[in-house]
Amino acid sequence: MVKSIRTNLKKKTLYVDMDNVLVDFASGLNEIDSAVKEAYEGHEDDIPNLFSLMKPMPGAIEGFNLLAKQFDIYILTTAPWENPTALTDKRNWVKKYLPESGYKRLIISHHKNLNKGDYIIDDRTARGVDQFEGEHIHFGTPRYPDWEAVVKYLTENN
Repeated sequence: MVKSIRTNLKKKTLYVDMDNVLVDFASGLNEIDSAVKEAYEGHEDDIPNLFSLMKPMPGAIEGFNLLAKQFDIYILTTAPWENPTALTDKRNWVKKYLPESGYKRLIISHHKNLNKGDYIIDDRTARGVDQFEGEHIHFGTPRYPDWEAVVKYLTENN
């Protein structure tokens, strides 16, 4: 009987993308010299150290921390293959902005559909998001324009 009660209390699994969901990609680009931006035009995500310069999206830190209390939460992101600093930059970003709730909860993958879970918050359908087994909460769309709408939906429906 105890086992069945624990099963019913198991937290649902939630994955959260970084770029343009947790992290404001444009805020990093705003810190880059125009000559560097020009040299990387069309593949800006390959700029070394770019990801270390990014700020959180409005409401992202508060929203993530709130959802971390209710869900088994992970950060599921892709690191550009040609950017050798991206993996470290993303890890350091999590350590800086989500030191407790993000601790050892960072997953880097180009195939997000391989992760099993109930929800994924992502601003795109690429990298396997369109094949994810759970519900895609499409961040930045009219239904989920910001963190306030996402948190409201997830807390009211779980």
